[in-house]
Amino acid sequence: MGTNYFSIKKAFLLLLLLAVSFSFEAQYRGYSRKKTKNSAAEGTLFFYWGYNRSIYTKSTIQFVGQGYDFRLKGVEATDRPTRELSKYFSIRNLTEPQFNLRVGYNFKNYWAVSLGYDHMKYVMKHNVPYILSGRINPGVDNVTNWSGNYGGDTVFTQEQTFHYENTNGMNYIRAEISRVRPWVKGKGGKFTFSTLTGGSLGVLFNVNDFTFAGRKDMQTQSVSGFGVSGHLGARFEFFKHFFVQANLAGGFMMQSRVMIRANDYDSYARHRFGYGAGEIVMGGLFYIRPKNDCNSCPSWGKG
Repeated sequence: MGTNYFSIKKAFLLLLLLAVSFSFEAQYRGYSRKKTKNSAAEGTLFFYWGYNRSIYTKSTIQFVGQGYDFRLKGVEATDRPTRELSKYFSIRNLTEPQFNLRVGYNFKNYWAVSLGYDHMKYVMKHNVPYILSGRINPGVDNVTNWSGNYGGDTVFTQEQTFHYENTNGMNYIRAEISRVRPWVKGKGGKFTFSTLTGGSLGVLFNVNDFTFAGRKDMQTQSVSGFGVSGHLGARFEFFKHFFVQANLAGGFMMQSRVMIRANDYDSYARHRFGYGAGEIVMGGLFYIRPKNDCNSCPSWGKG
């Protein structure tokens, strides 16, 4: 649809850098104020970066294009984590693995809003039975030899002849509202344990690879639909400014139009499925409002 995937990545990275720069400047201006920094209080800015693994429910995928309109029922998929450990620490390859980027702000005590980018990968499995129904005109597919009308035939796919994946990827760009709840605070604030529970709504931006009828199209980009999800995080904070966080996420993806052929808007896939994900992220906390001081911090004993 004319959208440049790499431009979107760069835009989010720029957003992160601007947020960090702004927070450093704000802290510098307020350095002379005596503060009791509190990550659950209004005026706290946070960001994180990390990596994920994901699982998907079975789904029915409809494929529509010139000369065909068919469904595969019971499609299974997996993610595809990057195996080379060095790519997780290389600036050049930083966005190749399945990653998570998020910037957020506590707009009031115990409540935060955030915007982020979950880069996941969805890869169709093969050599398992799928149910084929629909229409494929004669002569369209001379490789798998699917031809005619199908009403529930069992088929087995091979990656070389029929394949569907989003490895560059299935990108969930979402806004989240979350409840921040501190549970344990160490002496002097050197350590804090908090939980975050929230809900999200966002759009899905896909970069699709599709093989069918002797043709392989790669890097086909589209805004394909939307997602809704719930999120739970356990955050371990150190020295008031740094944290490591473990997240669990789950939700539903509604993809109404995943473009599967380059420059052909009439060729698309459609399906709905559930997902679950686990994430490990690292980030920073910045206290950018003077209101976040010893006179306005929330009481640790209240929720």
